[in-house]
Amino acid sequence: MGSHRRLAPSGFDRGAGAAVSILSVTAAALGAVPAAAAPHDDTRATVDRLYEQAEKATEAYNEADERADELRAEVGIARDRIARQQERVNSMRESLGSLAGAQYRSGGIDPSLALLLSDDPEDYLDHASRLDRLTAHQAGELKALRGAMRELAQDREEAAGKLRELETSRKAVAAHKKTVEHKLATARRLLNSLPDAERDAYGRASRSGRPGMPDLDGATAASSRGSAAVAAARSALGKPYVWGANGPSGFDCSGLMQWSYAQAGVSLPRTSQAQRYAGRQVPLSEARPGDLVVYRGDASHVGMYMGNGQVIHAPYPGAPVRYDPVGMMPVSSVTRV
Repeated sequence: MGSHRRLAPSGFDRGAGAAVSILSVTAAALGAVPAAAAPHDDTRATVDRLYEQAEKATEAYNEADERADELRAEVGIARDRIARQQERVNSMRESLGSLAGAQYRSGGIDPSLALLLSDDPEDYLDHASRLDRLTAHQAGELKALRGAMRELAQDREEAAGKLRELETSRKAVAAHKKTVEHKLATARRLLNSLPDAERDAYGRASRSGRPGMPDLDGATAASSRGSAAVAAARSALGKPYVWGANGPSGFDCSGLMQWSYAQAGVSLPRTSQAQRYAGRQVPLSEARPGDLVVYRGDASHVGMYMGNGQVIHAPYPGAPVRYDPVGMMPVSSVTRV
């Protein structure tokens, strides 16, 4: 998502180090000296850095959102398991209650057996060995009930833990979303502070990637799934960058990779950090079409190698899915899926 063109010596590539906090960026850009009064190159470089930071926050958002989805599924499974286990406990208690009633009618019930019909039979179970009139079958039933109740309690505790984790993940998603939106809004304000001619020039630069087909010199993918992913990525050319999106109408950088490989029947992780480990890493000099090219030391951006030194990627807001040189920013790794 960060800008991938060197618009000025102080531009994006030099700003690809440690993330600068939004407060310090805003202070630098909108502080004592109004942004419009600052050198235009500095303003554009600040916009580049904001886009880069927003991309990092977007990948964090994607990770938290993916974990939230996983937890929702796990909570649903846990609830189903608890319901089945509760039915089993209820059935066992009903069976033992019927047994107690039969003994009572025959005049042979021990008073303590009546505890089986209480809301909390645990006290009874703790003293089950003291019952004189229990048959071996009854003792086995009681032991099974004790085990079922313990399993039910464990399932409930596990489900409660997952619900707590889900709530934490939901809060993380909301926080990352707020961070992304703040940085993008700041970037838009800075762009709007530029004179019309400068703003138009920046817009042209942000769209100067090659939406058409470059000369790829007959490069071929390393596998049939790589070829299918390449074809899918090409079909997405010109689609808008939408942060947090994984197609088919819009994409962020890792969303484009995930969607493209899904069309090839391959399930990739959601984030660029996880995608770098989704296959075998190869040297950049050996890259083939379909390989994932991961950028920056923190792996916060990813594109797909297409051959002849070109990648397809979703750059950042305002720049649609396009071709760019593979060396548009520092390459961290190349992964063959």
